[in-house]
Amino acid sequence: MTLKVISWNVNGLRAAAGKGFGEWLAQKPADIVALQETRALAEQLPADLRAPTGWQFHLQPAERLGYSGVGLYAQAPWDALRTDTGRPEFDGEGRLQIARFGKLWIVNGYFPNGNGKERDNSRIPYKLDFYRHVFDLMAPHFAAGEPVLVMGDFNTAHRDIDLARPKDNRETSGFRPEEREELDRWLRAGWVDTFRHFHPEKIGAYSWWSQRFGVRAKNIGWRIDYVLASPGAAAHLQDAFIWPDVTGSDHCPVGVVLDRRVLSP
Repeated sequence: MTLKVISWNVNGLRAAAGKGFGEWLAQKPADIVALQETRALAEQLPADLRAPTGWQFHLQPAERLGYSGVGLYAQAPWDALRTDTGRPEFDGEGRLQIARFGKLWIVNGYFPNGNGKERDNSRIPYKLDFYRHVFDLMAPHFAAGEPVLVMGDFNTAHRDIDLARPKDNRETSGFRPEEREELDRWLRAGWVDTFRHFHPEKIGAYSWWSQRFGVRAKNIGWRIDYVLASPGAAAHLQDAFIWPDVTGSDHCPVGVVLDRRVLSP
């Protein structure tokens, strides 16, 4: 028996609804589906997304309407769920859900973009602060050997192999040295980049593409969506994947397959 978990930045859940998201969800593509950049209140969603048959659903919006937000669909009820991080500057942007399914912790994060309003990299300190805070929040569970998956839009490409044009983007937020170093810090600490665990040198595996005409067709993309596993979760990994053929957003779904015993190791 396996457990499939998917993460997807939908770039607006209402917009995705008009592009077939409801039909995709009805096919039960995974046991758990974590969404980022939902940009909606629950009451703004169509009924088939607000209370879909066979799914539990929780939406965490930002205080600012039409901005940020995360959502979680699960075929079985979670045992616990929290959205407060203890930091109002993060909670106000609706960036995190932490759910427990049996022994497994699912952390659904919409990690900030480092670009400011003038595309001046001014939000990089806020972005890195969020990374570090999530790391610290999960540190006790990590240290205890518990299975934890931290997933979402991390807004950072880790290595040259993770974007089509690394030389052109070294000073762009999402590929700046300090952002990449923060991902390095997670991996040095023992977190596992699940996709690279199974596909260590795969080229052209991207999860986001600019919406400029022809960019996605040419696969000029970035891999900025991840599922990171603690050693306790990594021991149960069976596969990790990116689904670039699933459309409806400028991102595509990414995910993992685990032995279902991860829920009660």
